[in-house]
Amino acid sequence: MIVQINQSLKKLNTFGIDQKASRLIWAQSKEEIENYLLHHGAPALVLGGGSNMLLTKDVEGDVLKVDIHGREVVFEDDDYIHISFGAGENWHEAVLWTLMQGFGGLENLSLIPGNCGTAPVQNIGAYGVELQDVFVSCEGILIADGSPFKLSKEDVRFGYRNSIFKNEWKGKTVITQVTLQLTKRNHRIIADYGAIKSELDKIDVSEPTPKQISDVVVAIRKSKLPDPSKIGNSGSFFKNPIVTEVQATELIKNYPGIPTYTAESGKKIAAGWIIEQCGWKGFRKKDAGVHKKQALVLVNYGNATGSEIHALSQRIIEDVYTRFGIQLEPEVNLI
Repeated sequence: MIVQINQSLKKLNTFGIDQKASRLIWAQSKEEIENYLLHHGAPALVLGGGSNMLLTKDVEGDVLKVDIHGREVVFEDDDYIHISFGAGENWHEAVLWTLMQGFGGLENLSLIPGNCGTAPVQNIGAYGVELQDVFVSCEGILIADGSPFKLSKEDVRFGYRNSIFKNEWKGKTVITQVTLQLTKRNHRIIADYGAIKSELDKIDVSEPTPKQISDVVVAIRKSKLPDPSKIGNSGSFFKNPIVTEVQATELIKNYPGIPTYTAESGKKIAAGWIIEQCGWKGFRKKDAGVHKKQALVLVNYGNATGSEIHALSQRIIEDVYTRFGIQLEPEVNLI
């Protein structure tokens, strides 16, 4: 394992927050993680792609950086293929690789920041698709005793931006690999969500391939969302809230233009829209701000601290609740 002392984490979190770790440990295999846990016990922080976290202070202790790579076919028939991805594989690069092989399933999830190992934690989703739609299983190690685990889709208890890893098993595991089911033919094309259909209409495509869906999703995201390598951000900072049918009816009555989507337990409300209605879109105080094109994205324009961004998020939460009676929940983990 590679060990770095008093190391800045600025380049390892997409917000670009300059906090330090007492020790940064790079683990490149399951065996290295097992060995670390055996000799050192639980780390202060397990770090994946750094895309779903907001650092507000230095990490006193070890940060275990999961840097396991690899892609392996573990099952295949005429219709489907199961591929196991190392937890340290970059998510978007993995998506592009599957499309190059002609496989479908991940196209709507293109350009989501982060690594494969953290995708199940958040049940990442975009444009009508969630990870649970393609998830087969994940493997990893229990931090308490170093024993291995393997969880099926049912075991992970997926919910909207939720899983067992954000609840009972929060902070108790290190995911080492994730296995996904992709289609080889008869792809499940979802082209009527959000702006995808209108973008396809512009290029006169009525029966898109998975690659064409991915290209459109990438174009849409690039037009609306800042590139983390240029402006620090973690993508969507807040979850889209889910309200009851009664609440949704009242909101639509009072705000006819409010975007709503069908959810399992009611109606999903577009968080970006209600934040924008409260006047936060484009707001900036020092280097902490709300992106000028997408109110759902909080940004670091250079030297903002995690505490400054967190304080901004709290002001937005309070403002939205006062105006709409809706309690926003962050997607991002506060460290």
